[in-house]
Amino acid sequence: EEAGEPTFANPRNAAAGAVRQKDPAVSARRPLDAFLYHVSWSPGLVFPGHWQALEALRAAGFRTNPRSARGASIDEVIATCAALEAERDGLGYDADGVVVKVDALELQRRLGSTTHHPRWAIAFKFAARQATTVVQAIEVNVGKTGALTPVAKLAPVALAGVVISNVSLHNEDELRRKDVRVGDTVLIERAGDVIPYVVQVVLAKRPPEAPPFAFPERCPACGGVAFRPEGEAYWRCMNTACPAQLKERLRHFGSRRAMDIEHLGEAVLEQLVDRGLVKDFADLYRLTVPQLAELERLAEKSAQNLVGAIEGSKRRGLARLLNALGIRMVGERVARLLAMRFGSLDRLAAASEDALAETHGIGPTIAASVRKFFDDESNRRILDDLGRLGVNLTERTATADGPKPLAGKTLVITGTLASLSREAARELVEALGGRVTSSVTRKTDYVVVGEAPGGKAEDARRLGVPVLDEAAFHELTGRAS
Repeated sequence: EEAGEPTFANPRNAAAGAVRQKDPAVSARRPLDAFLYHVSWSPGLVFPGHWQALEALRAAGFRTNPRSARGASIDEVIATCAALEAERDGLGYDADGVVVKVDALELQRRLGSTTHHPRWAIAFKFAARQATTVVQAIEVNVGKTGALTPVAKLAPVALAGVVISNVSLHNEDELRRKDVRVGDTVLIERAGDVIPYVVQVVLAKRPPEAPPFAFPERCPACGGVAFRPEGEAYWRCMNTACPAQLKERLRHFGSRRAMDIEHLGEAVLEQLVDRGLVKDFADLYRLTVPQLAELERLAEKSAQNLVGAIEGSKRRGLARLLNALGIRMVGERVARLLAMRFGSLDRLAAASEDALAETHGIGPTIAASVRKFFDDESNRRILDDLGRLGVNLTERTATADGPKPLAGKTLVITGTLASLSREAARELVEALGGRVTSSVTRKTDYVVVGEAPGGKAEDARRLGVPVLDEAAFHELTGRAS
């Protein structure tokens, strides 16, 4: 601000922007600071509880939060959370809540984690900040699957460090339930101080002439027929050539968790579709440097970088590709399960709905969606084109036709393995029909122990679960030499 430059919207954006700078000198000039809350790995050091780990961090010279506290009872915990919420504006930094943790590390290990969160910690969220503003318009956006989502365009209002001008109304039922109309004054808040949403309409301020919003029966992007399937909340554009859908599908296709195509930004995608250079996924792999260099704000060097990134994405493998294709109900996890089960796109495309449903973690609803995707002639044509253009349609670690010695088995991997990473070990187990979980229970079949394993090895011995060293793990998976 003193240098005459625009300020950051909030500390989260400032910190994220600072650590992502390509020039480390720029990051060094940003006055970043942090509290440490956790010790992830401490070879040779054993802490009985989380509090002792925090004390060790403090003794070693690391900054920990001086407001951290231990509670002897749940009443003390609640009182501490309430006190911190009351002091929220005087903390000197943004905070949206308090994390309450089980102190004893042995209990943490025994409680374990889901794929989403630890069972030994829970967030106490502060009351969300609220503001009122006026709905200036209601527009309908088109997503990658053709879903039509109503969005309220708001008179810009500052809320919890950011300026809010758009808020999703989700679907027709939610819009009708809250009865949001153009001209309404609405109360909004940010869920978890992140996602803005409409809490309610201030009916006393509604203009007398404001009519209920009429949901469109045609796609606002292409004019195609909109249809709401029975039992679903969303209307969908039925035109597979809809340009708005295509832009969203391409954006997802190139995203980091899918084909991870660097430099394929929103401005580039807009031009590629609007100029007719890209009509489907396969067209991305036909782009040339001269074509891209003609786009606005894309010089020849940038065009070369984008072509190189697109070429590099050909090697991502089947799991990434299945996630990228935007098949309904197929996200990252389901895509990996299918890739590991069938091994190649040809085998997957030929699988019956029953065979798909028999895959562990794939039920009949997902199986029907996958089968419907492959039964579509236009989808098959695009997949054939991708294969001809050199995109890898197989999964490297899959063994679709081979033995599945770990079928139905559950493993836990703890410590550091010398010969392969934790992720590679997980992929190997899944390729052989097993699954890897994060906590040891009586239903665990094996615990694989590497260097500095921590408490999971002790859990296994206490529960009578077989413990494998790295050599035994390789023998079990057929990798022993």
